[in-house]
Amino acid sequence: MHVVVPFDGREPKTRLSPVLDAPERRDFARAMLEDVAETIESIGFEPTILATTDVECEWPVVVDERSLDAAVNDQLAVADGPVAVVMADLALVTPDALDRLFRADGEVVLAPGRGGGTNAIVSRHPRFRVDYHDASITDHRAIARDIGADSIQVDSFRLASDVDEPDDLAEVLLHGEGRAAAWLREHGFGLSMDEGRVSVQR
Repeated sequence: MHVVVPFDGREPKTRLSPVLDAPERRDFARAMLEDVAETIESIGFEPTILATTDVECEWPVVVDERSLDAAVNDQLAVADGPVAVVMADLALVTPDALDRLFRADGEVVLAPGRGGGTNAIVSRHPRFRVDYHDASITDHRAIARDIGADSIQVDSFRLASDVDEPDDLAEVLLHGEGRAAAWLREHGFGLSMDEGRVSVQR
């Protein structure tokens, strides 16, 4: 299986700007990318980093400056066999969660994110293409249906938990075990309780 990890190497994670400046966002995004890539590697697959700019790392890198949809769809179009797309901001991902996704039956396997996104996909259908705009999980279900593909959904807390907003950092500190969680602690982030809700403070 060809495993693709899209990564914005230019201005990653802009919605974290209330708590991280631009260099910190780049460092933190890189830590999450390494967590995801190492987890993919740990279950026997080599990830290909699909980046908006050149990235120095130990894995193959394909630079594509186009939109996310165009870049991923090009990878789907040229692939000779199944393709998995795993987002680079899944800081809670574990080998078990990815193994469950990769082994799931179905021509199209979807892992929804919180809020209607799509955090990971396995496509075994040559005509499947992505559309990551708005509530993309509904679009991807419809695309699979329109091409006659057998699709299933894998519900997983760890695959659903992408990191976009400052509040998401609490989940990384609570459940993360890799570089991203360590980076946050090293840079002064900790958990805080406010009226029964867990948040982060620095």
